[in-house]
Amino acid sequence: MLPLRGGTAARTDGAEGTDAMRRYGTALLVGLLALLASTGCRTPAGLDADLVDDWPALAAPQRFVPAAGVCQRGTQHIGYLGGYQPVDCALPHHGETLHVGTLTGAHASPAAPPASGSAARRAAHAECDREVHRALGGDWRAGRLDLVVVLPSPEAWTGGARWFRCDVSEIRGLDEPGAVPRTGSLRGALKGDGDLRLRCFDPRVADGAVEAMVPVACTARHHAEFVGVWQAEGVSHAQLGRGDERVHRGCLRLIARYTGVPDDDAVRFRAGSIFYHPRERQWRDGNRGVQCFLWLDDRAPTRSLKGAGTRGLPLR
Repeated sequence: MLPLRGGTAARTDGAEGTDAMRRYGTALLVGLLALLASTGCRTPAGLDADLVDDWPALAAPQRFVPAAGVCQRGTQHIGYLGGYQPVDCALPHHGETLHVGTLTGAHASPAAPPASGSAARRAAHAECDREVHRALGGDWRAGRLDLVVVLPSPEAWTGGARWFRCDVSEIRGLDEPGAVPRTGSLRGALKGDGDLRLRCFDPRVADGAVEAMVPVACTARHHAEFVGVWQAEGVSHAQLGRGDERVHRGCLRLIARYTGVPDDDAVRFRAGSIFYHPRERQWRDGNRGVQCFLWLDDRAPTRSLKGAGTRGLPLR
């Protein structure tokens, strides 16, 4: 910074300094004009005069589509971008996207994401059922698993997004359907004798109703065993809740097939049945799979009854 006295001395001859500055400024300006006049508008070598034609064309905007084959840190029922947190399946996570599909045609035409129970929702659920079955190596309802079909948020749908995700989670049990953290992919989880498969149980029963299905080893004393998934077509969700006789008969057919006894009217004198049906929202969206269990109230075998035949499951 200059000292203050220097500034005071400079003001004593300010007029002369100003004239010099003006002359210098005029000379500089004239010099610039002369330079421009001498060069004209000539273009530097190697360049043309069109500055726009050399810009690359802007790429068309790409809509976000979630990836398949990744795991999700949390669980979602609506596909908000802010909640999309894919991670490597080797890291702790709560769900896995086993398939991503696209709604087309009439299913893609609504102005808002399809409501629960709509034809579009049912179509998405049917595709997820098929693709998830292929990825797992079996029906997801045959394991401690839950399937959630995730559609775009209303904002993303308005912007043209028509994808849907098929997310599968490991759950704690039949009576605790919340997702639990896990590591590792679920692909192939239902092939062979994986630990996620439903097997044998010791039900807690009170007043003729099952309060809980406690999983036990099939070599331990047990009263129930999973036998398969029955597709409950032609039955309403309300009828399921009332224990419709058609559901019982459907499960008895699976019991006969599973144990290797004749599929006739006598099956009901060999075993009873317990069943778990889909939640109402799942039912509206197309899930018709009923989980069926063989039930013995008068004895507790210590081995699986698969293929046991009439000796293992005699008339009572």
